[in-house]
Amino acid sequence: MNKRQKALLVESITIIVITAVAVLAMINLKDWVSRSEAVRSMEQLGRIVLQYRKEHGSVPSEDYIKSIQEQLEGHIGLGKLQYRARWIDFESKPDEILAYVEKKHQASLLSDGYVVLRLDGRVEWMNEQEFQKLLSQQRIKSPQEIKILQK
Repeated sequence: MNKRQKALLVESITIIVITAVAVLAMINLKDWVSRSEAVRSMEQLGRIVLQYRKEHGSVPSEDYIKSIQEQLEGHIGLGKLQYRARWIDFESKPDEILAYVEKKHQASLLSDGYVVLRLDGRVEWMNEQEFQKLLSQQRIKSPQEIKILQK
């Protein structure tokens, strides 16, 4: 191999490596932004629920949440929202899960998990095992939640 061929080979390999790193970075950035949007939307939903509870004394119905869901900033990043108002009563604790969204990252370095809205308005990210443990400790549950626990 002469000097010119070696230089071309090195340049080609460098371009391929840089491109691969850039593609992986973009995939991870996309997933990170999606997760951040979901958290932000869930925080906004939490403020709406707290305001509703303040005015009406109970959590809003699932139909009410569905009607305002598209108005939430970043609602597309939220995905399929699971709202648990049916299992909330006056004896429910403030740390009870009110709503959650599963976030999966197939081609990412980010771990899969759930964005969780608590009854007191807190929003947090939980990995799958932590979420399943918490969900199993709280009152059951929709058929969707039973499937999650059987994973």
